[in-house]
Amino acid sequence: MALLAVDDALARILDGVETTGSERVPLVEAAQRILAQDVAATLTQPPFDASAMDGYAVRAVDVARVPAVLTLVGEARAGQSFADTVGAGQCARIFTGAPLPVGADTIVIQENTTADGRAVTVLSAAEPGGNIRPRGGDFAQGEVLLAPGRMLDARAILLAAAMGHGTLSVRRKPVVAILATGDELVEPGQTPGPDQIVSSNPYGLAAMIAAAGGEARLLGIAGDTRAALEAKIAAADDADVLVTIGGASVGDHDLVGPVLKSRGMALDFWKIAMRPGKPMLFGRMGAQRVLGLPGNPVSAMICARVFLVPLIERLLGHATTTAAVRARLTQPMKANGDRLHYMRATMGRDSAGVLHVTPQASQDSSLTSVLAASNALIVAAINAPALTAGAEVDVLPMDF
Repeated sequence: MALLAVDDALARILDGVETTGSERVPLVEAAQRILAQDVAATLTQPPFDASAMDGYAVRAVDVARVPAVLTLVGEARAGQSFADTVGAGQCARIFTGAPLPVGADTIVIQENTTADGRAVTVLSAAEPGGNIRPRGGDFAQGEVLLAPGRMLDARAILLAAAMGHGTLSVRRKPVVAILATGDELVEPGQTPGPDQIVSSNPYGLAAMIAAAGGEARLLGIAGDTRAALEAKIAAADDADVLVTIGGASVGDHDLVGPVLKSRGMALDFWKIAMRPGKPMLFGRMGAQRVLGLPGNPVSAMICARVFLVPLIERLLGHATTTAAVRARLTQPMKANGDRLHYMRATMGRDSAGVLHVTPQASQDSSLTSVLAASNALIVAAINAPALTAGAEVDVLPMDF
């Protein structure tokens, strides 16, 4: 099977993906979830003309010429309005958030007044409507202000609460089952034997999946036998996505592909024109999508960033974050070969706000420390020429 271009591979993975179902959750649990339905205001905000300042509610006509002495006839504060009417030559003490009394049409801030008992002297003229938050100035009942696909950040949660919603309909988190494979693996915290290594991939991937809005399910480690693989894979039957790690190549001990096929997986591809990450498998078992990631930790994480994150976002009906940004190189970069190269790098803005990116000195795909020190991937095109410092390159943020 020939090497498949990255764009073609991603298109195949995303082809025909349907969004997950919806569920209602309390507002306090909705943060970072993806909205599934329009959210319309259940009320009008503000529900009445309200004072924006502490001061006095007056009739503008009475303070057109200043100084003007008015008679204090009452008080309005938040949660308790003035029950009477402000008439000619009168005023009412008012506090921020209080309803505007009947008869008044402006608020004079207290700094522009002096008071002596019930006599209030207004020192500065005021226009009608001054310092008043009009009824419905924020939103009106029935107005749709949040649309499906919106990630519910703090601002959206605030707005939903203000609109009177105690629960919201959100997309069900896609379940991504993660299976590490290989006799050489032990769980973190265990002491590896002389021929073993720690299984780090599932934990990095689980963090990335959670950040993208999915729900990671760790299946543990399957040894290099068909029986072990079949038992673990069977536990993922209800997952939206199955991710296997390692054993997806064509060596004598690479059993993942054959076992998946025996369980009904239709293989789509298993080699991609990228580095790191060339030996990545993709197939389908019914509605479930299967990604077979390389066992190399850096390769697995980069493949997940390029392919798994967009898949999760498509399942959620959320805009993908796959688009690269442009940044300027801080140093020269060598010519690239015949595969798309995702180079670990650090990206930031200079004092003028211009994005700059610096490739890591080592691009060895076995170095997890280098990946951890990076926040971006330079996307070096196939057969790209050598570049000088200051040249613009495509960069994929690696902020998961």
